[in-house]
Amino acid sequence: MSPSRRPQAPTPPTGPRQRNTPYLPTPTELALLAGYPALLLFGALFSLVSPETRAAPYDALRHAHSQDPALAPSYFARKDNLFNVLFVKRGWAWISAAFLVFVLTHPALAGGAVRARAGVRWAAVTLWWVFVTQWFFGPAIIDRGFRWTGGKCEVAVDKVYAGEADPGEVFTAAACKSTGGRWSGGHDISGHVFLLVLGSFFLVQEVGWVAARWARVVREERSVVMHDGAVKGAGIEAERRREHLGVGEEDGVSITEALGRGGGLAAGVIGLSGWMLLMTAIYFHTWFEKLTGLLVALAGLYVIYVLPRWVPALRQVVGLPGI
Repeated sequence: MSPSRRPQAPTPPTGPRQRNTPYLPTPTELALLAGYPALLLFGALFSLVSPETRAAPYDALRHAHSQDPALAPSYFARKDNLFNVLFVKRGWAWISAAFLVFVLTHPALAGGAVRARAGVRWAAVTLWWVFVTQWFFGPAIIDRGFRWTGGKCEVAVDKVYAGEADPGEVFTAAACKSTGGRWSGGHDISGHVFLLVLGSFFLVQEVGWVAARWARVVREERSVVMHDGAVKGAGIEAERRREHLGVGEEDGVSITEALGRGGGLAAGVIGLSGWMLLMTAIYFHTWFEKLTGLLVALAGLYVIYVLPRWVPALRQVVGLPGI
């Protein structure tokens, strides 16, 4: 061998990349989820340092500052602001509409089975929203939690004792309000935080994984437990489905193309949800009420989007977004 030429060092073998655990969200998902408590924390700190917010009268029973336009610290501190009335109060309709447009228009979801599984996930998330905020074999979970922690409807209780109202009127927030009463005492889970977190991350999951695959902007992969107990990347199932259908995968497109019109609408709903979550964090509810709203939303999201990764039988029913 010529002395002027040195042998090249052998290339070290590249083993398989360490897989993400199937029992927890991926690092990217965790980073996105961390944005929710960060918004709540920022809002809580802002409410403490803002002179306008500190000076405004706060009604603990209504979980809000004075609704008098002359006394409210901000337009967004008023419950009658247009964003609250037209968007948050109709939040699930906006979220469902954005999801429906995306599912019906995106080419990656053209298969009937894929759309059906997406519909099952929407139904599961919607059912959790109904259970928590509307009805749970009677009063909703929020109303039950309020009463279990000592809450009551002041005016309605007095009317019951006087024989002027039915005892059932004290069981739900809606019935209490209809009698002219107000919830008093107890722990009131923030329904706004619950709705905005649940709905926005539902869209992040449904739109994000599809767009990320088409634009090739996320390198990490979700791990899944197979029927034989082996842990593999979720892309394995995607490849099998594409081979079965005889279709290929997009070789990287712009993020705008990957989102499509439906994804653009969903991104708008996600952005507005984040803004209204920040407004809720600043002007409404106590820190603990907002924290429990966040935790209840995350519990439902875990069951629908993470649990199927390590329960194959459940994954066959609900599927995974983007697969």
